[in-house]
Amino acid sequence: MENFNYYAPTQVIFGRRTEEQTGELVRAQGCQRVLVHYGSGSVKKSGLLDRIFRSLDEAGVSYICLGGVVPNPRLSLVYEGINLCKREGVDFILAVGGGSVIDSAKAIGYGVTNEGDVWDFYEKKRQASGCLPVGVVLTISAAGSEMSDSSVITNENRCLKRGYSSNYARARFAVMNPELTMTLPKYQTASGCVDIMMHTMERYFNQCENMELTDGISEHLIRTVMKNARILMDEPDNYEARAEVMWAGSISHNGLTGCGTDGGDWACHQLEHELGGMFDVAHGAGLAAVWGSWARYVMDARPERFAGFAVNVMGVEAGKNEMETAIKGVEAMEAFYKALEMPVCIRDLGIDPAEKELRELAEKCSHFRRRTVGCVKKLDVNDIYQIYKNALTYEENGDQKDPHRPEKV
Repeated sequence: MENFNYYAPTQVIFGRRTEEQTGELVRAQGCQRVLVHYGSGSVKKSGLLDRIFRSLDEAGVSYICLGGVVPNPRLSLVYEGINLCKREGVDFILAVGGGSVIDSAKAIGYGVTNEGDVWDFYEKKRQASGCLPVGVVLTISAAGSEMSDSSVITNENRCLKRGYSSNYARARFAVMNPELTMTLPKYQTASGCVDIMMHTMERYFNQCENMELTDGISEHLIRTVMKNARILMDEPDNYEARAEVMWAGSISHNGLTGCGTDGGDWACHQLEHELGGMFDVAHGAGLAAVWGSWARYVMDARPERFAGFAVNVMGVEAGKNEMETAIKGVEAMEAFYKALEMPVCIRDLGIDPAEKELRELAEKCSHFRRRTVGCVKKLDVNDIYQIYKNALTYEENGDQKDPHRPEKV
C-alpha cells in the first residue's frame, strides 16, 4: 500500500427535510452576506428555493442570488458571480443544486479571494491561496463535489473543460435530503450513477499494491450503486435507493476509496472533459461512452486488476486466463450501461466527431502534447486519439481492431 493523507472536513446533514436547517447552518458560519447560487428552473418549480429563502430569513441571514448554472458550468457565469460578490461584499456562498452548481460556487469563491484571472487555476498556471467558504444543499447525486476538493469549469469561448483541486474549496457543510433527487429525469439519474461509480473506478484501477480494506469498500460501493440504479429506473421515488446512491456519491469522491493507492488513473475523466468541452455532453454519459474503449486499450498493463474487478464487482466467472476474465468484466459493465440506457460509444451520445475533431480532442486532452494521462498505462496524444477513435462505435462482441496500435497524430 501507498502512504496517504485523508482529509474530509465537511459536516454532513443527511435525511428527510434537512434543508429546513440551512439557515441555522449558514448563520453558524458567522457570515454577513451570502450568495445563493443555483441552476435553472427546477429548484424554483419544486419550491426548494423558496424553502431555502424562508430558512435564511428565519435565521436572520442576509443574502443575494445568482442562478443560471448549466451542466458543464460556464466560466462566463463564474466571472459574473465574482463581480457580484465583490460588489455586494459577499463572504459565504450557498450552492443549491448538483455538482455543476457546487463547482461554479467554488470557482467564484476562488475568484473573489485571489487576485487575477480565476481561469489561471484551472489552466494550472498558479495555485490558489484561499477560497470563500462554501455550503451545499445537494439536489443531484453524481459529482460528489459536496465533499471533494475538486471543481470543473468549462471555458465556452475556447471549448475547454478543466478541473482544479484544492482543500480551500471543500464545503463547510452539505445538506443531503434524498427526497430532493426524486424528480430527476431517468437519464440524469442514470448519468449520475455512472459518475459515482467512475469516481471509485478511477481510483480502483491503478499501478500499485492496494489495501484489501480500501478495495473492499470500493467494490461494495460500486455494487451498491449498480443495485440501486436498477431500482431507480423503475421506482424513481424509492427513498432507500435514493439514499444509498446519494451517500455513495459523497463517499466515492471524498478520498476514502483512494486511501492507500497511488491516486488512481483518471484518464477516462480527462477523455470525457474534452468531449464535454467540445460537445457539451452529460458528464456521466460521456464517461460511459469512453470507458469500454479505454479499458480494452490499457487492460494488458494490469490484467490481474481488471480480472479481479470482473469477478469481485461484476460477478462474472473466471475465464481461461486473466485477459479473458478482464474482457468479460468490461462486457458486463457495458451491458449494465445499456440496461440504464446509457451510451457505450461516442455515437450513442448523439454526436459523430469527424477525423479532424478526434485529433483536436486528442491534442487538447494531452494539453497540446505537454502531458500524458492515466497511470495504468501512460497515454500520449497518439494513444488518446486511438481510444477516441475506438470509442466512436460499439461492436456487439466487444472486439476492437488493433486496440494497442495507435496511429500517429
